Amino acid sequence: LLLARDPFGIKPLYYQIGGGRISFASELKALLRRPDFSREVDREALHAYLAFNSIPAPLTIFRAARKLPPGHVLTCSPEGPTIERYARPRPVPAGLCRSERPEILAEELRERLLDSVRAHLLADVPVGILLSGGVDSSALAALASRAAGRVSTFSIGFRERTFNELDLAREVARRYDTEHHELVVSPRIEELLPRLAKAFDEPFADSSAVPTYLVSELAAQHVKVVLSGEGGDELFGGYETYAADELAVRVGPLAARLRPVIDRLPSSDARVSFDYRAKRFVRAAALPPLERHHGWREIFSPEQRRELLQREWQDPVVDPLRPWRERWGETEEAPLLARLQDVDLGVYLPDDLLVKTDRMSMTHGLEARVPYLDPVVAELALALPTKLKVRGLQKKHLLRAAVRPLVPISVTRARKRGFSIPAAAWLRGELEPFARELLSPARTRTQGYFEPQAVTRLLDDHVTRRQDNSRQLWGLMSFSLWAEQTALAAAATHPTTAESSDCAGA
Repeated sequence: LLLARDPFGIKPLYYQIGGGRISFASELKALLRRPDFSREVDREALHAYLAFNSIPAPLTIFRAARKLPPGHVLTCSPEGPTIERYARPRPVPAGLCRSERPEILAEELRERLLDSVRAHLLADVPVGILLSGGVDSSALAALASRAAGRVSTFSIGFRERTFNELDLAREVARRYDTEHHELVVSPRIEELLPRLAKAFDEPFADSSAVPTYLVSELAAQHVKVVLSGEGGDELFGGYETYAADELAVRVGPLAARLRPVIDRLPSSDARVSFDYRAKRFVRAAALPPLERHHGWREIFSPEQRRELLQREWQDPVVDPLRPWRERWGETEEAPLLARLQDVDLGVYLPDDLLVKTDRMSMTHGLEARVPYLDPVVAELALALPTKLKVRGLQKKHLLRAAVRPLVPISVTRARKRGFSIPAAAWLRGELEPFARELLSPARTRTQGYFEPQAVTRLLDDHVTRRQDNSRQLWGLMSFSLWAEQTALAAAATHPTTAESSDCAGA
């Protein structure tokens, strides 16, 4: 028996080994339905979840189950199970790119993207585009229109102005005369969050799952397959964190000295507001490169985890950054930016973004395809010099140049907003009562993982604007729902849908 996962982790693969047998499935819930499955929570996975709001492979929230990492194959033979890596996308050493002339590389990238989009449009059913209004999805809409004529596009917007990219999405839709569909999201999350918790099977708290769920629901009413822009940021240098890393190299010690002043800034509801970015920057700027890069996205710091977790779940030896360190250690000869992109490509992309896109689309019977992760595109991206990805504060330098003839100039000039939601504002407004219900001291105490006083303090500090704790609170709310659903499911009996096979030595 051979079980393999694709090199980028586009699709999941879970397995359980024990008692001379191996069970495997594309959803964790299939393993949960086995009558002999142990629901003991994995301590390392719990710490990782608190650090990332997601759980990196090979861990799952349960000790009894594991995820096969991207690019790995599990072999079951008479000698027992073995796991080996068969593919590993990595940065190409400097100087091996066929050309360093930006205009030549931009043209080649545009052609490769077109080839990838053509290949991903092949289907016996209608195909649409998830259009956020950013560079990645706008380029997909433009290229799909060129390759297939009129296509359907689907967009999500918000009432809060700093989170709303509908104006950019509409510009792209008008230029290519797409059959455009859009939806404005309201904060009725108390109805939606339980559905998300059920879809993910284990704790997962990237809040952009909300618009992904809703845009998938919208698209599923019209098409069976969509193209999505995952991978563009990791391959072409699209995150603000990359520019922050470059800046921190120069001003890290100075930034750290400003922390007492910056930490007193009041918390804003705006998307990635100045106070939020400034506080993150001064806290992490003087750290070593890998820890600094994690610091931009960190949910609960080690100190916060110690305050939050009940004593039996404390573990000073657990290192949530272990998957990052392992990946980081494999690219010592590469430039700093390439190494950071590689960590995101190997951990953040498969364990957060692709998990979100796969679960939210498949919940609605919708297949999401990711043209940026086609080998024909990734091969070129991994060979590009870092100076063609991030230049000062400008990100995706070459990708923007490649798609400039295709998309409105407002799209290529717009600052990245991401597929995020106004969670900070919602948790200070309409969503606060639901948050207090989910995170009540009685509920928290009964579940047995977190200290009720620490949880209440996080919520109070957020509501009174002492801190923006929206990501931490979102993680705790998602965990609370998962814990309750798992406890309820444990009392029920279901037929198993996992595949099983004998595996000697297991």
